[in-house]
Amino acid sequence: MRSRGRNYEAELQRCRPEAALVEFGDYHPLKSIMVTDTKTRRGARKGSTSSSSSSSSSAPLDPLSSMLDGTDPLSMFAAASATETPDLGRKKWEKEKEEEVVGPDFESWSLKRGEILARFTTTEKLSIVTPSPGSSAVSEKVRTRLEELDDLEEGSQRELLNLSQQDYANRIEELNQSLKEAWASDQKVKALKIVIQCSKLLSDTSVIQFYPSKFVLITDILDTFGRLVYDRIWTMCSDPRPLPDSFTVDDVNDTAKETCLNWFFKIASIRELLPRLYVEAAILKCNCFLNKCGIQETLPRLTAMIRGIGDPLVAAYTRAYLCRVGMEVAPHLKDSLNRNFFDLLGSFRQISSESVQNQLVLQRVEVPEYLTLYSPAISWILQCIAYRAPEPLLTEMMERCKKLGNNALLLNSVMRAFRPEFVAGRATDFIGMIKDCDEAGFPKHLLFGSLGRSVACADPPESERLTILNEAWKVVTKVRSPQDYINCAEIWVEFTCRHFSKREVNTVLADIIKHMTPDRAFEDAYPQLQSVIRKILTYFHDFSVLFSMERFLPFLDMFQKDSVRVEVCRSIMEVFINALTVEDEKRSLALLIIGFIRMVCFGRDFEQQLSFCVEARATFCNLESVMVQLIHTVNQLAMETSRVMRGSHSRKTAAFVRACAAYSFITIPSLSSIFSRLSLYLLSGQVALANQCLSQADAFLKAAVSLLPEVPRSISVEGKLRASESFLLDFINNFLATLLVVPDHPEHGVLYLVRGLLNMIQDYTWEDNSDAKVRVYVSALPLLAAMSQETYLYSIPKVDSNETLYGGDPKFLLEINKLSETLIGQVLDHLKGLGRDEATRRQGALAFSLFGVLLAHGDLRNNKLSQLAVNLWNLSHKHGYCETRVSKIRKPDMFSLTFTK
Repeated sequence: MRSRGRNYEAELQRCRPEAALVEFGDYHPLKSIMVTDTKTRRGARKGSTSSSSSSSSSAPLDPLSSMLDGTDPLSMFAAASATETPDLGRKKWEKEKEEEVVGPDFESWSLKRGEILARFTTTEKLSIVTPSPGSSAVSEKVRTRLEELDDLEEGSQRELLNLSQQDYANRIEELNQSLKEAWASDQKVKALKIVIQCSKLLSDTSVIQFYPSKFVLITDILDTFGRLVYDRIWTMCSDPRPLPDSFTVDDVNDTAKETCLNWFFKIASIRELLPRLYVEAAILKCNCFLNKCGIQETLPRLTAMIRGIGDPLVAAYTRAYLCRVGMEVAPHLKDSLNRNFFDLLGSFRQISSESVQNQLVLQRVEVPEYLTLYSPAISWILQCIAYRAPEPLLTEMMERCKKLGNNALLLNSVMRAFRPEFVAGRATDFIGMIKDCDEAGFPKHLLFGSLGRSVACADPPESERLTILNEAWKVVTKVRSPQDYINCAEIWVEFTCRHFSKREVNTVLADIIKHMTPDRAFEDAYPQLQSVIRKILTYFHDFSVLFSMERFLPFLDMFQKDSVRVEVCRSIMEVFINALTVEDEKRSLALLIIGFIRMVCFGRDFEQQLSFCVEARATFCNLESVMVQLIHTVNQLAMETSRVMRGSHSRKTAAFVRACAAYSFITIPSLSSIFSRLSLYLLSGQVALANQCLSQADAFLKAAVSLLPEVPRSISVEGKLRASESFLLDFINNFLATLLVVPDHPEHGVLYLVRGLLNMIQDYTWEDNSDAKVRVYVSALPLLAAMSQETYLYSIPKVDSNETLYGGDPKFLLEINKLSETLIGQVLDHLKGLGRDEATRRQGALAFSLFGVLLAHGDLRNNKLSQLAVNLWNLSHKHGYCETRVSKIRKPDMFSLTFTK
């Protein structure tokens, strides 16, 4: 298509209507009108109407106020939060999640790691035996393999004494770095030497309270070593082509297999049991390079080897490490996990042995404190076993606990490991087992705390709930330590709120006040008390019920620290606002807030105005209409800045309007309504252009284009589903009008935004039997015609559009013509398809629409184009569906064409 030249000023003068004086009298254009049918007269078209002023209304309606019922376009856009269409990727994701053996619902070791380091600390002095740095890499290479291993175990070592806990941790981290450096410098034997010596440290229980943290620090080194060995063998297999993730033993080359086997031979030659166990477990994953069933065969062997460890605490953590690496590389091998746990139960009788008791006496450690050292190991092993395990396994575990005399530590770990719904269903049985536990070994309130976590997440049988609450509170209320009491009471508050009325909750609050008021114990328990408030607010949204509790306000009185009291009151107010679930109430509240925001004015202090909008965004993020208003306010602020500077920004004001653009760009994605996002991206892009922020405008417009595929095919308007097509077409037409003044990006090629938009339109899934896509193509043709003019119809001050950038360059015009021909071709193909489908009415309307575009913007002196126009005219009238009133035209003076019906 070749566009004709346009003189916009001359055309404007020709089209300008003549001015005439109008006397309104009683008539006013904003006055409400009444439409009445008139009698059919000769020469008048039947069904025509006339309008007259309504005399029945003494106070004509304000047209702006009358639109507050939601029927105006802006309200429809704000309310057009699309009904969520089925996410095609979601079902696939859920299916993949079900197929995963270990998913995101499995609590990772990294989370446990930090808890252990924070919990198990000591003030005792520590010692560490480390490899001496004196051995040279050259001498290591000339020794035989067995000589090297002898040197590893008998070589020069040094012992560092009187280390603090922090010094010890720092030294372990240094060894971890030394391991990486030795490996990077190809000193593999030195790296293995470091790992062996670190593993030996796990046999030392001289400072037994620190042992769990020592285990965490040293297994970090083992993990590093395991990754380094595996990655090296993987790399050897990836030459010349990368090894697939789901590789088999047949994909591994001989060199990699030999290297892998060499590592296992080296480790098998380690003399001491504990380091040999740990180091082989660290490279357990490497078995997959050698044998399809290598891991499956190795796990039972290592499990049996742990039985040779004499110290029950050391053995427990060795089992925990083996279960951890086993869960990472072969989580489906549950038999090994179960065997480790049952062996751990069998070793419990060693706790009462003379050697262990003497050790505790020597270190002045009580049995209850000693038992808590097992907790991380047992909890981890049980978590691995219980992960997605069937419910009957819990029954088996409970029976084994009974055989061990209801060992409190084990019982606590079982309740925390298995799924809450399994534990809640057996809550009464667990209460009976807790009653039979020895109080000296493990405090019963801790056991009830673990039980409370499960019944707060899952519902026990309804007939047992009151009994469960009474039995638990009998124990909780007898706890003497205020801190222990509130830790346990906080857990059971949620169960009470979840299943009982304000009467029971009020009783619980009274008991908490009773325990926490003496000696102002509440001052040390503000976090727990705040948690109690949050849980109550979660389940009680009726504030008349909440404040009718006699003990609620006295409970609030315990928050006597100003900062905490303010935070609690704010949380109550947030819940009050969020409790307004009725849309009318939310709308009413939002209108009040919007009115307030519009009244806030800081004069010429624009930066303070922007700061206010930032704070308001954080405060009212749950009210979408308020967020939309804030974006409009900031855009208005940018335009006001431009007005004050008369369009010539200084460095400071240029930075400020860019900050305004950043505010809008960050805020728009938080809106749920996709049409609100689209319109605000376009509006903010126009504001950025008006302020000469070209890169920001480009970002806004690209964001709008990339959002188009997400537009659903139906949206909710006033609670009813409507096709979104009309909304989308209106937006696209507005977007096309803006593109005329947007200069092309120097790095993205000619018409890159126009092409990007058209590509999105091409890929969008439109309604069946819809002409919307080709209507967009027809709408794009006037834009392309306008872009080919020497002078554009409109422009933005101080912004060079493509008319300036290209200056009528022939290559630019050629690109426009090619794209126009492509669009016309698409429209014509669609018209042919409509002819086959006998959709004659749509065919005629679309043909006439394209004809009008060619007539207004095409150079019809071109024979090919003029013939196309004639064909479109004839096609539009072929079946008699083109309105005669619209199609009556006079022959243009500048064209010698005759259009016949």
